[in-house]
Amino acid sequence: VQLQASGGGLVQAGGSLRLSCAASGRFSRYVMGWFRQAPGKEREFVAAISQSGGRTSYADSVKGRFTISRDNAKMTVYLQMNSLKPEDTAVYHCAAARDFNSDVSGYAYWGQGTLVTVSS
Repeated sequence: VQLQASGGGLVQAGGSLRLSCAASGRFSRYVMGWFRQAPGKEREFVAAISQSGGRTSYADSVKGRFTISRDNAKMTVYLQMNSLKPEDTAVYHCAAARDFNSDVSGYAYWGQGTLVTVSS
């Protein structure tokens, strides 16, 4: 599966952004995840959604602010980000896995990333 993330940009603290990740291939077979990597930091888990969309998981740092969703007909996964904080600034990557998990090493396919910058 090939992945293409988009939707990043510059936003003020408290604002919102929606990231999209368009996929090719057998999208509905894969768990989809969002990860992020801030400058000088390791890549970290943000959110994951099961193949059907019936199960989701979030990092504690984004719980209640971010929502992951998917549209299997459009082969796209989304990350709605509300109440953004400066510490959310990072390159956001979408990724695909065969099994539901939150580990970077558990995802075999990665998109190129989209930059989100939150100003204070």
